[in-house]
Amino acid sequence: MQFGVFTVGDVTPDPTTGRTPTEAERIKAMVAIALKAEEVGLDVFATGEHHNPPFVPSSPTTMLGYVAARTERLILSTATTLITTNDPVKIAEDYAMLQHLADGRVDLIMGRGNTGPVYPWFGKDIRDGIDLAIENYALLRKLWREDVVDWEGKHRTPLQSFTSTPRPLDDVPPFVWHGSIRSPQIAEQAAYYGDGFFANHIFWPKEHFQRLITFYRERFEHYGHGAAHQAIVGLGGQVFMRRNSQDAVREFRPYFDNAPVYGHGPSLEEFTEQTPLTVGSPQEVIDKTLTFREHFGDYQRQLFLMDHAGLPLKTVLEQLDLLGEIVPTLRREFAVGRPADVPDAPTHASLLKAATSGANAR
Repeated sequence: MQFGVFTVGDVTPDPTTGRTPTEAERIKAMVAIALKAEEVGLDVFATGEHHNPPFVPSSPTTMLGYVAARTERLILSTATTLITTNDPVKIAEDYAMLQHLADGRVDLIMGRGNTGPVYPWFGKDIRDGIDLAIENYALLRKLWREDVVDWEGKHRTPLQSFTSTPRPLDDVPPFVWHGSIRSPQIAEQAAYYGDGFFANHIFWPKEHFQRLITFYRERFEHYGHGAAHQAIVGLGGQVFMRRNSQDAVREFRPYFDNAPVYGHGPSLEEFTEQTPLTVGSPQEVIDKTLTFREHFGDYQRQLFLMDHAGLPLKTVLEQLDLLGEIVPTLRREFAVGRPADVPDAPTHASLLKAATSGANAR
């Protein structure tokens, strides 16, 4: 099972000091978080994609390419690649290039994005969001799997005898997860192609995500990719830890109370009871994270949001040290009772092996 962190790259004032980091500081902090993730033994670092303040990660491949040069084994991913407003041709080429630079340590989480004004900035209409996600992804798959593409659709100009370059490393495209917080159409899309489904799993109660994941698993089996329990599922999560829970709650409370995404709403205690957010000791984080398998079945990837709400970099790095301490326990406990036929999360190596085995079988 893979463990890692994801960031949305928000530039948020620290409510305890009133200081807001500069964009340069925030970008460099994201890089420091990625490097720390590898240092403490995590598997994945994922960055969001945003094109509006107060966020900075408008160019995920630039950041991930830089991180690739400074790491050796970390899987580099996106917390969202905007399949709706990006040109599929550019996605195909950018991430194939990144694949080569990172020796295959690349995958993507496709998403529609949840910021309405972004659509017209890129010449799109948010009312076409689902159609754009479906059409653009179908084209992206062709671009990665066919050397010469002829294509015509509704939302971009046609392609005649087009070849995207570079070709995917070893002719194996990056693995794709489809991320959604509310759209069964996206879960359906992931199941249709046999891709992964990533449930954000923050902010809302587990029952909401149980419905989406159950639907994805059922449709994965319907399309003949394997049994429902073999579907490829990833989850998000949020944690804040200190050695004892009282210190964690005391320190995190002002960040929670003033956070743009959930501040001034339910209390910290109400929110932690109703959502996956865990604020407490390392053991409390272990205990709550292990309940995710009870709710969603065996799954392949767990990513945590650690650097939000204005938390200073020093604090985030301390959180990663603690996360590194508990991940071996989580790996061990999640492995107990895991059926042998539940696959691991796909990697470039496993996809290449499968492709080579299939070619040899023919």
